[in-house]
Amino acid sequence: MTKLRDNFWLWGQNPGSHHHPPDNPYNLPGTNLMDSAAGGKFFGIPNCCRVAMTAGPEPPFDAEAEKLKDFRQVVWSAVGAGGVTRNSDDKSDLDEVLRQAAMHANVTGAVLDDFFASVEGFKSSGKIARHSLGSITSMRDRLHGFPGRKLDLWMVWYTYQLDFRVADYISLCDVVTLWTWKGSDLARLEENLAKLVTNTPGKRRLAGCYMWNYGERKPLSMKEMKDQLDVCHRWIRQGDIEGIVVCSNCIADIGLDTVELTREWIADVGDEKMPAVR
Repeated sequence: MTKLRDNFWLWGQNPGSHHHPPDNPYNLPGTNLMDSAAGGKFFGIPNCCRVAMTAGPEPPFDAEAEKLKDFRQVVWSAVGAGGVTRNSDDKSDLDEVLRQAAMHANVTGAVLDDFFASVEGFKSSGKIARHSLGSITSMRDRLHGFPGRKLDLWMVWYTYQLDFRVADYISLCDVVTLWTWKGSDLARLEENLAKLVTNTPGKRRLAGCYMWNYGERKPLSMKEMKDQLDVCHRWIRQGDIEGIVVCSNCIADIGLDTVELTREWIADVGDEKMPAVR
């Protein structure tokens, strides 16, 4: 029997990445020391999307991959977060991701983080995505043609980008994760999930769950966090999304009430039987 927990993922990043010492752009409290492996155990989450930040990791990923060996599935970052400029202009870490997949059977794909432009970025650069369609087509083909098993291509899509004309890119992905950057936008989460479902026929879909209001640089309220989890639970139960991605180990040990609420919620619902996804 597949359980809900089997479709829960940790958004794994280097400790301290969200505080960005010394400037702390998201106004986070405390100090973060928890790594991705410890984060998975802390939340009781069996899978990890391991994403590179400006603080690392950089190829080769061997040392970090060794830490992730107990995860059931690992999806490695192909381009890194938006600040990882080494992967601009159609460059990527895909060669390294494929090398890790050859060594570790738990590697099941690659993820494109911060892939579409912010509204400001689009206005300044004229580019709606970090890579050309040709680059992503090649990436998808290499993942799908991996010897011995097909690897999936994952995509990050923010709610404020849902009306961008990016259907050609979405069509190339296997898995789409939807993220609500501003906590104030969580009031429209059901509306945005409905848009996601409409715009991603035949795709696997997960909801990204922040435990801090990054877009507005302040805590999420306990009500906002609970409502977010309740909506995700309902949409999983009705078969429209298959799971959630929790962000992240980088704030799991800094004393947030929303973290404890999320951990308790996972413990409460994680053993429920997974329904059939539409």
